[in-house]
Amino acid sequence: MNTDVLIVGGGLAGLLCAYLLAQEGVSYALIEADTLCHGVTRNTTAKITSQHGLIYQRLLRQFDADTARLYHQANELALERYRRIAQHIPCDLEEKDAFVYALQDTGELDLELDALNKAGIHADFVKTLPLPFSVAGALRFANQAQFHPLRFAAGIARELQIYEHTPMQAYENGMVVTPKGVIRASRIIMATHFPILNKHGGYSLKLYQDRSYVLALRNAQDVDGMYLDASGKGLSFRNQGDVLLIGGGSHRTGKRGGGWQVLEAFAKEHYPAATEVCRWATQDCMTLDGVPYIGPYSKSTPNLFVATGFHKWGMTSSMVSAMILCDLVQGRGNPYARVFDPSRTAIRPQLFANALQATLNLLTPTAPRCPHLGCALKWNRQEHSWDCPCHGSRFAENGALLDNPATGNLKRK
Repeated sequence: MNTDVLIVGGGLAGLLCAYLLAQEGVSYALIEADTLCHGVTRNTTAKITSQHGLIYQRLLRQFDADTARLYHQANELALERYRRIAQHIPCDLEEKDAFVYALQDTGELDLELDALNKAGIHADFVKTLPLPFSVAGALRFANQAQFHPLRFAAGIARELQIYEHTPMQAYENGMVVTPKGVIRASRIIMATHFPILNKHGGYSLKLYQDRSYVLALRNAQDVDGMYLDASGKGLSFRNQGDVLLIGGGSHRTGKRGGGWQVLEAFAKEHYPAATEVCRWATQDCMTLDGVPYIGPYSKSTPNLFVATGFHKWGMTSSMVSAMILCDLVQGRGNPYARVFDPSRTAIRPQLFANALQATLNLLTPTAPRCPHLGCALKWNRQEHSWDCPCHGSRFAENGALLDNPATGNLKRK
């Protein structure tokens, strides 16, 4: 098959790229190794917001006020794009305020509010929240949203040119080999959550993956908003219909962390009459500076593009990716591209932490080993899986691949 643009990966980011390209009449195709939204998209808590924790003081510290302003503007445009599409696709989109709260000390919130003011971004400081514990304070971003991501994905996917169960086996100079044949494309977008091409871009050092957990409770509480602990290690809250979603227990994939036990203890204390409806876990690609990598895969691959490193904010980041990449693959400029440029400086403390973690793990004389780059896998007792602490690949007990960047099953002796 020949096409102008090939999209690899059928999560929400890939689907939105296909959707926007189709609207502009661009020749495209999308291939997915499994089924649409089978990976991380189905495990999101689906907050559509430009409030991403304490990101703005970080942007001001690492870059400048203009970068913070553009980051916010890109995410607000993404939110507005969702609103427009949701007018035609039933997906339970609800307008909600987003809050980042501090339990004891408002010092970090004060710094964040100062950064927001310098970037010309409005947020309100509030002292009380409808949560089952007291807070020192919170910052409120008004008029954000939440939705049902799989209903949304099903709606936009109906008329798209999609090939499921079609993994990419090899790539060379615009030619992608799949089990069903060869696809030749002028430009290729890698939307595979964690980039699976190791030859370019240095993503094995520029990214790591973080695992987090969700409990869904009925007969709990309507919190009427979206809430996140400013520390990054606390809990998040939002409702979906009559169910309360509580998230937390996060840790680097392959390492030990709180997991569901943290959420179970919280629910037992604060919602003793609630009933657990379901639970799930997810993982997110984390960048060196907190900003996604969206743009050319590397400086040496002008016709290869990437969208990754959404840092737990995959809904707005997926739409931002689609808006930027839709322009770039057509040779157009985009005012937000420089903020998310994957080739920006990698000299950050996290780079050296990632390199040290990989080195120590490669020297660990244990089996099994990850087929991605050979790191020693760790047994995940909570989920009964083999997890890679280096790059986040995961495998079922029988060796079946659960999460990339590995592209094949674990070979067990």
